[in-house]
Amino acid sequence: MNRLLFTGGTVLLPTGFRRMDAAVSGAVISALAPDIAPEEGDVVVDLQGDLLVPGFIDMHVHGGGGADFMDGTADAFLTACRVHARHGTTTLYPTALTAADEDMDAFFAALETADRARKAAGASAGARIGGVHVEGPWLAPAQAGAQDPNYLRTPSAEECEKLLARSDRIAVVTMAPELDGACECASWLAARGVLPAMGHSAADLEQVRTAVDSGFRHMVHFYSAMSTVRRENSCRIPGMVEAGYLFDAVTVEAIADGHHLPLSLLRLIHKVKGPERMALVTDAMRGAGMPEGPSVLGSLKNGREVLVEGGVARLPDRSGFAGSVCTMDRAVRTAVSAGIPLEDALRMASGTPSKILGTAGRRGAILPGMDADLVRLDGDLNVIMTVVGGTIFDLNPHPEK
Repeated sequence: MNRLLFTGGTVLLPTGFRRMDAAVSGAVISALAPDIAPEEGDVVVDLQGDLLVPGFIDMHVHGGGGADFMDGTADAFLTACRVHARHGTTTLYPTALTAADEDMDAFFAALETADRARKAAGASAGARIGGVHVEGPWLAPAQAGAQDPNYLRTPSAEECEKLLARSDRIAVVTMAPELDGACECASWLAARGVLPAMGHSAADLEQVRTAVDSGFRHMVHFYSAMSTVRRENSCRIPGMVEAGYLFDAVTVEAIADGHHLPLSLLRLIHKVKGPERMALVTDAMRGAGMPEGPSVLGSLKNGREVLVEGGVARLPDRSGFAGSVCTMDRAVRTAVSAGIPLEDALRMASGTPSKILGTAGRRGAILPGMDADLVRLDGDLNVIMTVVGGTIFDLNPHPEK
């Protein structure tokens, strides 16, 4: 079997940046050493001093390239996978919005078709689908944000069973933990290997404490659509944000697009939570990788009209954000511009989400035996090459269907 051999670059290892060669055999990393002798048939890639880092893992993404996963077509899934691979994402978790049952049926049907097509096509199809993130419909109406309030519901064991019966690919479910039945559902999901996440919530700190005891371990898009400290008469009541900082068992994700969070807050989250408990996500909608202008959040048939301008998606009245148009390479650059060390920013885009999602034994680090999901970055942190499962992905844009 011919190897893919990377030479002449700096590799991000779990111990830090090292001048190192890396060999890939098939779909896995086979060797790391300062000088690896080429073998007959090797495909040698001279990094010319560039960085070789673990492929990015986006655990919260709705679409890109003009496609939304809620469009419910295999083409939509594959389009988004290709677009995000061009920006260094090697594994993504298609995220479903609060929607009508017919849209959810189409989402899960398209997931299976797209995943088979992606596996058949290999790296040419772009980022692999790691699993599904279901965001809603069990959200607090007061913190619904751009989610459609017409489909919000209260969680129950019966609803959880129906959800998991749809697919065995569900990895994350986001709920407002203060809703009746949410904590019971979290315990039920956690026992079945699904990560219960808190989000779109008006919970106070004590409600979050109960939620953590029930199995919740993660907060989605930290600061966005969640409660913070409030006053009742003369007393201050801590909210979700304060609880996220306080509880070490809770990991958080941040939309590092430079709009959802100012750089000072990105730096604060990193300072308090550290790179092991803070993941970077895009929360990207269909406008990622597309020209700015009118767009749609959710399915083209039943989604909400939004406006992409100034590098972010907004509600038409500009009263709030409606997802981002960020990509993971942009998220890394934004984190670095906030003063977060490059090594930490890269780990928060790969190793940390992998640990949160329970895949750290396969992805998120450059080590022998790990999946050969790699990204080459130049000195300005632009993506020069994406490798998915040991195969180089073609970064040149292709016409999207």
